[in-house]
Amino acid sequence: MNGNTWLIGCGNMAQDYAKVLRQLEVQFTIIGRGEVSASLFEDSLGLKVERGGLESFLHGKPHLPSHAIVSVGIENLASCTSSLAELGIKKILVEKPAGLDASEINDLAAVSNENEVNVYVAYNRRFYSSVIEARKLIEEDGGVRSFNFEFTEWSHEIETLQKAAGVKERWVFGNSSHVIDLAFFLGGKPVEVSAFHGGSLDWHPASSVFTGAGRTIDGKLFSYCANWDAPGRWGLEFCTKNYRLIFRPMETLQVMRKGSVSIEAMSFEGQDLDNDFKPGLFLQTKAFLEDNEHDDLCMLSDHVEMLPFYSQIAGY
Repeated sequence: MNGNTWLIGCGNMAQDYAKVLRQLEVQFTIIGRGEVSASLFEDSLGLKVERGGLESFLHGKPHLPSHAIVSVGIENLASCTSSLAELGIKKILVEKPAGLDASEINDLAAVSNENEVNVYVAYNRRFYSSVIEARKLIEEDGGVRSFNFEFTEWSHEIETLQKAAGVKERWVFGNSSHVIDLAFFLGGKPVEVSAFHGGSLDWHPASSVFTGAGRTIDGKLFSYCANWDAPGRWGLEFCTKNYRLIFRPMETLQVMRKGSVSIEAMSFEGQDLDNDFKPGLFLQTKAFLEDNEHDDLCMLSDHVEMLPFYSQIAGY
């Protein structure tokens, strides 16, 4: 494990990271900006927050850490991560989607490459215990043969959220990409997508209904759907030779076996971690802090490759 870590941000997600870092017995410094969020953080966890934001903190010329975790608002993810990369911090974990839009994310990638920094995008669902168990079954059964996913969002709740300008207008990047990333993480990277979208919402004028299909780099076929103006929920299904693996909700794993229509709820190791901490966050953070590279983390370069597909699916 590393010697020191900076945790940038002190909102709810940063609190979740702090709980993990404390459990891992990692030395870390929390850098916040707002007085209200800093006080709430300190009251909740009993940990000191350096106030005034990253720029103010850097005026004190602090010793640079080996790692940094960026957990600020979406509108500030790219600028904050770029500043850390320019400082020379070599390993950075940034909350998804790493920027407000494709332009910001691509600019961040350029900065990280120029400074030879390894930036990872925090798609913690890759580290769900349900996903780890599914990967074992997929490998044992010869791989995924096809898959489908749904990323329906609850529009009636999202429309009332107070977010910075531009955040809700790119909600597929900022939220739905959790589902899409996991679909292609387990099923394989896409090389072709036929996307259809229609409708619009006041907070998401580009589209509100989504459907499409495509194939992966290994020739596996997939389909997807979502309707943000109707009831629904996130979900994924992966078909192997003998199993249909169902994530609905995504923290759980259900299996339909060949020759049966019964759906069996699976139990698996690691469920305690997903109960004690935000699901997937403990193993994701541990993987990030380890000295060796971890293939399951989402590298920023891989995320950039996916952006055209996200835009195509979303209608951006």
